[in-house]
Order: sequence, then C-alpha cells, then structure tokens
Amino acid sequence: MNAVQRGFGAIVAIVILVIMATISAALVRLGTTQQVTSAQDILSARAWQTARAGNEWGLYWALHDSSCANAAGTLDLSATTGFWVTVTCTAKTFKEGEESLMPPVVTARVITTYSIEAVACNSAVCPDPALAATPGYVERKRLVIANTP
Repeated sequence: MNAVQRGFGAIVAIVILVIMATISAALVRLGTTQQVTSAQDILSARAWQTARAGNEWGLYWALHDSSCANAAGTLDLSATTGFWVTVTCTAKTFKEGEESLMPPVVTARVITTYSIEAVACNSAVCPDPALAATPGYVERKRLVIANTP
C-alpha cells in the first residue's frame, strides 16, 4: 500500500508542475504581446504626427508660392522621428459665381483648391508595398484641402 500512495503523490506533483508551467508560458506570452502592442501604438502616433508635419510643409509651400511647384517631395525626418514623408500636391482652379458683360459688370471669383497628401512611414520609400505586411512597418496617410481666393 505504501507504493500506491507514493505513486499517486508523484502524479499529482507532475500535474501541478505542468499546470504551473502552462500558466507561466501564458503570462510570458501576454506580457510580450502587450509590449509589442505598446511599441506599435507609439510608432503609430509618431507616424501620424510626421504625416501632419508633411501636410503643414506642403500647405506652407502651396500657399506661399500659390502653386504646387515646391509643395511636393520627400522629407527625411528620420533623424528625429524615424520616419520619412512623401508629400504630393494637386491644384485645381475654378470660377465661383457668374460673369456678366452687361452693366453692372460682374466678374466671377477665381478660386484655387490645393489637395496636400502626406504619407509617412518608417521606410525610406513611402509608401513601401514590399514592407506593408511586416510587423514593424508603420504607415499613416493624411489629406488636407485648402482653398485660396
């Protein structure tokens, strides 16, 4: 009878060790997942702010020069943020109002609309389709539209 009791205690000890090892592995995996998620959240916020800086840069040049000539390009902000920004600018001009040749003479107002799109990512080429499926790649896109009379 002593042999049966000793064997039963060894089985209980092994089951308890297996359960504790499983719980420990789950806790380690949960902690790792939380750290990765937190790091991705920080990268996402940096990318969003970098895209915003690209929008502001493009708006400055579009409104300063009244054209998209200098408002497009790639900004290398990797030294401070780790991100690059590709900025594109599209300008459309149209007339608002009616024109008349009979008195009183009315002239339509000419309005230019600038669309500034900024794509920020942590790759030297933005957007980078080759890296899009990798876990460390972050990309954010912002579009700003401004009108000038």
